[in-house]
Amino acid sequence: MAAALAALLLSVAAAAQTTPMPQLTWQKGHPLLLVDGKPYLILGGQCGNSSNWPGTLPGVWETMRQMNANTLEIPVYWEEIEPVRGQYDFRSVQRLLDQAREQKIRLVLLWFATWKNGSNHYMPEWMKLDSKKFPNIVGKNGKPVDSPSPHITEAMELDARAFAALMQYLKDADPQHTVIMVQVENEPGAWDSVRDYSQAAERLFAGEQVPAALLKPDVLKELGGTAKKGTWSEVFGERADEYFHAWHVASYIGYVAAAGKAVNPLPLYVNAALRNPLTNPPATQYESGGPTDNVIAIYKAAAPAIDLCAPDIYLRGDANYMTVIDLYSRPDNALFVPETSSGASTKYLYEVLRRGIGFSPFGVDRNPSGHGRLAAEYRLLRPIVSDLAQWAAEGRVYSAIEPEEGAKKQALDLGAWQAVLTFGSGRRGNTPAASQGEPVGKAMVVKFGEGDFLVMGTDVHVSFLPQGKDQGKAWHFLRVEEGCYDAQGQWVLRRVLNGDETDWQGPYLGTEPGMLRIRVYAREPRK
Repeated sequence: MAAALAALLLSVAAAAQTTPMPQLTWQKGHPLLLVDGKPYLILGGQCGNSSNWPGTLPGVWETMRQMNANTLEIPVYWEEIEPVRGQYDFRSVQRLLDQAREQKIRLVLLWFATWKNGSNHYMPEWMKLDSKKFPNIVGKNGKPVDSPSPHITEAMELDARAFAALMQYLKDADPQHTVIMVQVENEPGAWDSVRDYSQAAERLFAGEQVPAALLKPDVLKELGGTAKKGTWSEVFGERADEYFHAWHVASYIGYVAAAGKAVNPLPLYVNAALRNPLTNPPATQYESGGPTDNVIAIYKAAAPAIDLCAPDIYLRGDANYMTVIDLYSRPDNALFVPETSSGASTKYLYEVLRRGIGFSPFGVDRNPSGHGRLAAEYRLLRPIVSDLAQWAAEGRVYSAIEPEEGAKKQALDLGAWQAVLTFGSGRRGNTPAASQGEPVGKAMVVKFGEGDFLVMGTDVHVSFLPQGKDQGKAWHFLRVEEGCYDAQGQWVLRRVLNGDETDWQGPYLGTEPGMLRIRVYAREPRK
């Protein structure tokens, strides 16, 4: 018995020494999440808010299995971890670690603490019952708002202490890094009020000078500041209330994040309930103070321990979705979509993976059998996530989506070749999409070499044209293989396509996602 225990302790110690820390890094301006020292893409699913309990976890794991996901996003609750002030209980965390290892699933933990969708509903009971010491904000009309104030120093320190204890526990109990990233708070900010208008907050707003970090020329320009120093109103005018709130919410979260990262430097992020990305609405129309696209610069300045701001995308339509992807793909911010709707949002999967580090629909265990399309995508992608992440960082991955309106044909510039994508199920690519509903077509092309490609997609025909020195030459498919990658990342041929399967608009990838290895060549003209 003693020998077995000693062997176990030695294996844990060895794992601690040999398993690299998950890391968010950059390669030629492209973000890379490294897990076990290798590039990694999160093919994720986020469970429901109340799913981290012994009675519900079996269903969560079954959903992950059906989805072919490699990562589960799951909350851990401050109220459960610190039921008595200063006394921590990490049994729920250990249960997660044990079960995730059994399932061979990585974890992203969601720290539900001071903020959850703008409210404080996951604070411990002993804090909730002391509302004088830990007050919510006051609206402009003097009415109470169901959102915690970011100006309560003791609350911030208690949150930071509990978060640091969680991160220390992970450091000790998870040397193999089952947990690869942690979300700090959840959709922070305030609904129904732009900021706290309590008497104390009003005094602070009136007298506080804008911090120097926001007065740097590039930051000031991004935020639209009109003065080089002064109070919030003097520098930011009509946006002053929102920016003041964002700075203090971000500073609070930054303090909590820094406390955790000091003991365990896992990648950390904060997620955003979005505003309309196309109309620049007033802050009364969305959750003010969170990391919306217009205040990312504030979060970068106020919370440097946070590695990225992540958008929760529930907006419908190509213009909204693609604009959000653009806004959160910044030289100082890695794109990660930790929450989105399942189903229609799968259309944007390739766009997110080409430019970012991961994709995850929300509440997946509420409808465990309703992720067929995404499960099929994950099944094909999972064996090559490390390669795909590296290929994207090298600029060898290209993608396109079927537009909601307009031409169904698109072109991708691949250097010596152009990929011609024709969305729609007809032989000539001119019939309605096979989905008979919202357009779901998409395509991803990986360039292995000149004339050598991997193509993946749904509801799309793919063809090619030579460019550059071979422009205008006749060309042909040299070989088209239909297949997939096995668990070891090796290509497995199902069949070779030719004839009817490659004529006209080129081979068709149908309503179920598929993979093709394609080689093409240009013919020298006859003398």
